[in-house]
Amino acid sequence: MIGAIIGGTGFYEAGDLLRTEEVMTPYGKVDIEIIRHQDSELAFLNRHGKGHSVPPHKVNYKANLKALEMLGIRHVLAGTAVGSCNPDFQNGDLILLTDLIDNTRGRPLTYYDGGSEGVKHFDMSDPYCRNLRKLMTHTAEEQPPGFKGEGVYCCSEGPRFETAAEVRMIRQWGGDVVGMTNVPEAQLAKELGLCYAAVSVVVNMATGMEQGSVDLEYGDGTIQKAMQRLRNLLKDTLLLPLDQEKCGCSDALIPL
Repeated sequence: MIGAIIGGTGFYEAGDLLRTEEVMTPYGKVDIEIIRHQDSELAFLNRHGKGHSVPPHKVNYKANLKALEMLGIRHVLAGTAVGSCNPDFQNGDLILLTDLIDNTRGRPLTYYDGGSEGVKHFDMSDPYCRNLRKLMTHTAEEQPPGFKGEGVYCCSEGPRFETAAEVRMIRQWGGDVVGMTNVPEAQLAKELGLCYAAVSVVVNMATGMEQGSVDLEYGDGTIQKAMQRLRNLLKDTLLLPLDQEKCGCSDALIPL
């Protein structure tokens, strides 16, 4: 398989299912769908499980990323549903993520908790693979309207939405969108040396960005069309030559 797609809220399937691989990792069992796109096989992982049964703070991120690595996958593209903290980003917009802010609290964040595994540090100066971002930008340009822009993702613990005060804080930090799943997903991929990049679909304006309460509009045609654009974008990107440049994702370990 040439690469993998991780789907989130509103993104539960990616194409024609060929088979399901059951992967037993040291962190638990993971079911990974193998799909066909054109003449290639891709892996698809639904991070929230069948029937959206796993909330964001309970996703087994360590098992998910390890399972992809055990299948020999080196390139991972993820989709995320987000709220917008940036008035320029509206419902249905696709945002290419360039950086992240960790505002989670109780999640397992690393494969290296000391003991026999030792202590290791990793460079997160480029949390989303710059090579994959470049390839997705190229693909998006051929699929108008493409990306609305680039943005910084702030990950909240969930499952509740943020308060208006928290959204103001996120904006002051430089966050453009807020979600609940890219941490620790992005950093675990980095620890495994995987090339990982992500695209967000705006599905609501964050609390306080508009009058009234937060309104999720997954049934809205704009969101549904955006999710289909996201599926096509990620699948088509994985058909491109994926190692055009040295990205450094496999060299993120900082020796002590």
